[in-house]
Amino acid sequence: MNEKAEQLANRFREVILNGTWIANTNYKDQLENLDWDIAISKFESLNTISILAQHIHYYVNGIKNVFNGGNLEIRDKYSFNFPTIKSENEWKAFLSKFWNDAENLAELIEQLPNEKLSQNFVDDKYGTYQRNIDGMIEHSYYHLGQILLIKKIILKNK
Repeated sequence: MNEKAEQLANRFREVILNGTWIANTNYKDQLENLDWDIAISKFESLNTISILAQHIHYYVNGIKNVFNGGNLEIRDKYSFNFPTIKSENEWKAFLSKFWNDAENLAELIEQLPNEKLSQNFVDDKYGTYQRNIDGMIEHSYYHLGQILLIKKIILKNK
């Protein structure tokens, strides 16, 4: 196994599934037992927690599709357009899919040969595979911080 790819996969797992090194938390820790009514609660003009989680999942799925040999079908302009989650069951089903897709992407990252990490991701305008994986991790931490703040605001105001 490629050590560099394995390290990237583990960094990705840390932010989504199981880490505490950077933010002292992760998506799964913050969302797994969060009531869906809090996840969909709106505060002023901020995105909801569920929208931010779905936004990250959108990118996880888009990158996973490319790693599986498909096309890059995701577009920034659609990355916040999701139907409102209407029940606890819908929220739990989304979270289960999010965790499974994140682990699947981590496994695909682990399988990348070292030379692939320095190759262009789909098109040279997107940079390398390494840059896109790093960007996914950084993007995830950025929105995790937002989720933490929104969660604190909503719980304080309930």
